[in-house]
Amino acid sequence: MANSTIKSVSAGRAASSSPFLPNRRCSGTAFVTLAVRASQSMEDKNKVYKELGMFSLKKKIENAVVRADILATTALELEEARRVKQEELLREHNMWDDVVKSNEILIKFADTTKVVNALKDLQYKAEEAKLITELAEMEAINYKLFKQAYNASMDVSKFVDQYEMSKLLRGPFDMEGACLHIRAESDGNNFEIWAEQLLVMYIKWADKQGYKGRIIGKSPCKDGGIQSATLEIEAKYVYGYLSGERGVHRAIEGFNHESFTSQTNSACVVDVIPLFLESSNEYQIDEKDLLISSLTPHPEEQLTCRTEPAISILHIPTGVTVLSSGERNKFANKIKALNRLKAKLLVIAMEQGVSNVKNIKADSITDSQCQETRRYIFHPYKLVQDVKTGTHLPELNSILDGNIEPLIRAHLNYRLANDKV
Repeated sequence: MANSTIKSVSAGRAASSSPFLPNRRCSGTAFVTLAVRASQSMEDKNKVYKELGMFSLKKKIENAVVRADILATTALELEEARRVKQEELLREHNMWDDVVKSNEILIKFADTTKVVNALKDLQYKAEEAKLITELAEMEAINYKLFKQAYNASMDVSKFVDQYEMSKLLRGPFDMEGACLHIRAESDGNNFEIWAEQLLVMYIKWADKQGYKGRIIGKSPCKDGGIQSATLEIEAKYVYGYLSGERGVHRAIEGFNHESFTSQTNSACVVDVIPLFLESSNEYQIDEKDLLISSLTPHPEEQLTCRTEPAISILHIPTGVTVLSSGERNKFANKIKALNRLKAKLLVIAMEQGVSNVKNIKADSITDSQCQETRRYIFHPYKLVQDVKTGTHLPELNSILDGNIEPLIRAHLNYRLANDKV
């Protein structure tokens, strides 16, 4: 643009009229003045944008530091007191009298010690963020220092969020890992692509929390997407966080809010089972109550060189079925399926309020997988509706990118308010 302007001026300043400019001649000096003013205006605008950006960063840093200050002092006192009591129990308790109980106390003591150390680290990071912010202001605003303080404050916020949510976990299996099974509700490319999107969402969530997710079984489709997939996340509290994800997840392309009708609908079923980390399921299931069968691998799975048959186990008294694929051999698939069945039956027994799996009433089993959990609306506006909690969030893309903490928190608060575990 600048070159063409200079060329037209030096060529004799032709008096070609323009509908946007007065029909008069301009000197070269005027053009230079305009260019300088434009440059200064752009610099001023960039400066304002940068200052606004740093103001926003500063507010976020301050909020994170305040949250850390409020939490750390009180929480550290509580956790330190808990650790002292556990330490006294260890001194008074004869480790060999009851090995199982001793092991439980040791595990709790180790967990509390980790929390205490993490809270001390939280205080250090909050102070670091505060100090860097003050240094940045002394140096007449240093953007790099602000970014450094912001990164430290994000670590602080992340820990505070996790700590606060962990205190909402009170169920007997909430401290366990989780096994997620995602299945397209019907055949069709839309359903299968949606199933893969949900799988990616959970993998991204796990990565952002620092957890390692392992896909142990997947049925890819020829035209893209997946028919089903199983994801294991071996980390504490994951079952507690994700138990609210169980149910039908519906993708809606067109939605009329007034008539509550949808145009294009793709649905997937998500099941969440505890993945026991410290202890295994001790109880035994009678072999005569099980119907074990082998399933032929999906054609697309055979192309990936995994030809071991999947194992399906039906628990005849309750009608509960589980599936395992992706292990190194048939026997390993059977063991994995059996462990999942035990975990699933334990959850059902807990939900029915019975102490023994044998007391489960088959006709009273509510299949939560058939209940709608969430709607993801893509058009005409982007919105996520959590059916169970009534939470509505406009950040559809952010949710699909793995940022599901607001939904997890809403579920935990809902569960606590309704005395559900």
